[in-house]
Amino acid sequence: MNSTRLTKTFIAAMIMAAAAASAYASSVSHERHGWFALAVLMLAAATSRMKAKMPGLNGNMSVNLPFLLTAIVSLSSAEAVAITCMSTAVQCWPRKGAKFNPEQMAFNLSMMTFASSVAGFMFHAAALRQWGPACLPLAAGMLFLGQTVPVATIISLSESKAIAEIWWKLAHLSFPYYVLSAGICGMVQTVSNRMGWELALGVFPMMYGVHRSYRMYFEKMAETQRVPVLVRAAGA
Repeated sequence: MNSTRLTKTFIAAMIMAAAAASAYASSVSHERHGWFALAVLMLAAATSRMKAKMPGLNGNMSVNLPFLLTAIVSLSSAEAVAITCMSTAVQCWPRKGAKFNPEQMAFNLSMMTFASSVAGFMFHAAALRQWGPACLPLAAGMLFLGQTVPVATIISLSESKAIAEIWWKLAHLSFPYYVLSAGICGMVQTVSNRMGWELALGVFPMMYGVHRSYRMYFEKMAETQRVPVLVRAAGA
């Protein structure tokens, strides 16, 4: 089986997994949070367009993760899945002049839907078991694995590279951001419980700063990686 067929098969499997996970998530929780859910959706969608190109990988990192985690831990499972789908669609929608890629959109939507559904299930299951402070790190960890493993797999299939090497590089670049996002989500929860969710969502300017920092860091890394190539070319 060639790489193109394997890639399409994997995307189809992700779509089916996402459909099953989201159907289950929607069936177990129907609570509505009104304006809070709408505010999280708007912030998740806005920050989803703040992307940084990962050096050495065919992919971007968006800074909407804290708001996706906030949806997972503070809203119903159905609301969290809906917010994840909408913000992912906004994130992946091509810029003006760029070509729309339906397969890429299908993969990203299914991957993010599946990851957020599993993360939400693990969070609420841990909460029912009264695991306390461990619930949020568990949800962040499941979201981390639910995103990085499928992305590494699809890159491996499409580019015929070793999946372990791709995943390690992806994890190395993105893991600190997941830790930071979990911390920001915890701060949002604390402020929301004590002073109201309106004040808690004032972290948007902070995420813009994070976006700028990661973008400069990744650009610097990409520039550093290009230097040895240029030196070898000049000495050839």
